[in-house]
Amino acid sequence: MKKCFIDTNYFLRFLLKDDEKQFNIVYSLFQKGINGEIQLFTSVVVFFEIYWVLSSFYKKKKNKIIEFLKNILKLTFIDFENKTILEEAIIFFQKFNLDLEDCYNLAYAKLKKANEFTTFDKILNKLSAANLR
Repeated sequence: MKKCFIDTNYFLRFLLKDDEKQFNIVYSLFQKGINGEIQLFTSVVVFFEIYWVLSSFYKKKKNKIIEFLKNILKLTFIDFENKTILEEAIIFFQKFNLDLEDCYNLAYAKLKKANEFTTFDKILNKLSAANLR
């Protein structure tokens, strides 16, 4: 079966629907993924690029970014690298006043059953102590 890596701009066109022609191209590809004609996958880097572009370029509010990111992870026909960690990171991101990167690292440490999270970030240090158990 053909495998296809999905880059950041495809997800953005799909989520934002700001370019009809490109949205239709993405939609067509996603339909092939849904129908099992092609295997779709992406990386953690793409996920963080989506977050970065939505927050910095499009100036989306945190709650809207969370909604977009959750919706992306619901696309079951796309294989997401470290999906479980990303899902946990979104939960932390929604709950705490941390950057998504810190939330990902906290989720990763939790998954790896870390006993300790070493950081000079006082807020992250406090939250990690409470959330690694």
